[in-house]
Amino acid sequence: MITKGIRGAITVDNNTEEALKSATIELLSKMIDANSIDISNISHIIFTTTKDLNAAFPAKFARQDLNFKDTAMMCFHELDVPDSLPLCLRILIVLNCESSFKPQFMYLKGAANLRK
Repeated sequence: MITKGIRGAITVDNNTEEALKSATIELLSKMIDANSIDISNISHIIFTTTKDLNAAFPAKFARQDLNFKDTAMMCFHELDVPDSLPLCLRILIVLNCESSFKPQFMYLKGAANLRK
C-alpha cells in the first residue's frame, strides 16, 4: 500500500457556520463517493479556508455529521495571495491505497475556475 492525496475545493456562500457546514459536507461527501473511499483507509485530512472564512472549523462537521471519529484532521488558513479566489474551502484527503488508484479531484461551484 502507498499513500496518495485527493484534492478538492468549493466556494462557500458566506462566512457563517451553516454555510461552512453545508460546503464541507457537500465537498467531502462527493470526494468520498467519487473515489469510492473506505473511511478506514484515510490517513488524515487537511482543511484550509481563505482568510475570509472563520465562522467554524470544517473538521467539526466531518466529525459530527459524517462520523469521522477516528480520522486525524487539521484546519488551516490558506496563504493570503492578492486576487485569489475568495470564500474558498479546500480539502486534502490523504489516503492509504493501492499504487494503481487514480484519484478523482473535485472542484465545485466557483472553485471550478481553479482548474480550467
